[in-house]
Amino acid sequence: MTNRRNFIKKLTVAGMLSSVPVSLFSQQKLKVMQEKSKDPKIWALLLHLSVNMWKERLPDLQLSESLWNDALEKMVKAGMNMIVIDLGDGVKYESHPEIAVNNAWTTTKLREELDKIRKMGLEPIPKMDFSTGHDAWLGNYGRKVSTKEYYDVCRDLISEVIELFDTPRFFHLGMDEENEHNQKSHDLITVRQNDLYWGDLYFLIGEVFKRGSRPWVWQDYIRYHTEKFAKMMPKSVIQSNWYNGMNFDPKKNKSIQAYLDLETFGFDQIPGGSNYYEGTEKCFFNNVKFCSENIADRRLLGFIQSPWKHTVEENRERILNSIGQVGDAKVWFDKNHL
Repeated sequence: MTNRRNFIKKLTVAGMLSSVPVSLFSQQKLKVMQEKSKDPKIWALLLHLSVNMWKERLPDLQLSESLWNDALEKMVKAGMNMIVIDLGDGVKYESHPEIAVNNAWTTTKLREELDKIRKMGLEPIPKMDFSTGHDAWLGNYGRKVSTKEYYDVCRDLISEVIELFDTPRFFHLGMDEENEHNQKSHDLITVRQNDLYWGDLYFLIGEVFKRGSRPWVWQDYIRYHTEKFAKMMPKSVIQSNWYNGMNFDPKKNKSIQAYLDLETFGFDQIPGGSNYYEGTEKCFFNNVKFCSENIADRRLLGFIQSPWKHTVEENRERILNSIGQVGDAKVWFDKNHL
């Protein structure tokens, strides 16, 4: 029977994880990481430098620095403590400058922003989505998935970003919505499955582990392959199931049931909400309320709000409102759980 322990050993023998000790996936490693992840709870916002996650790749950086700075200031006032930055092709990496869009941030500019963010009391966390459904930012490399060239590029990027962020506590790998349904409008559909999917995932989390950060992923795979997930996913990987709607009945909603399944299996969670859809102003608060009542406190590391809008002026109200919603939810949480 294939489980994560046997599969990791198989990959190690094959040489794919030869430079990553199996102990990185162990319960002892998890215990150490959990000690570093204790309270205060995480109250995070996802902001985009890169917007090239879908089928159309825009050639220029989509960013209002005025909105970016206003969002950071409002996060501080709302009591938030973490910003997850979707980097993608929004940075001109030294290892692979060919990936960058026009006017992408230089690595010097990124380091300056990270220093500013830390001085504001916010913890910056990098995000690069390696899901085949959201990797338009990789350009031509996105069409070379699971090849040696692909692995080399992913290794280079993860290594450089972790160095740029001075070994961040977490590294968000994305990995959501890798299925045919979510790519049905794409010109090219690429979906990894079975051993290839898990092998690539273990490669990515292994690269993060061995450079001193803890991998973090979006989690929707569990909604459709619950038993396989339980056997294969290392407990040391942080899970962010999310729900962006208003139906919180687990009997009628796989997204909500996934929170309960993750808790049953003993995974650390950072649940996610959003105000992406109209009429969902209470979505983030409802996620906080449901999860705080159904996930053990020691495994509930915090929450992440994702407006899923480009950081440009036309989305100013939506992005700033998303921060206000986190502030309101935090007030309720602190009143009822501290």
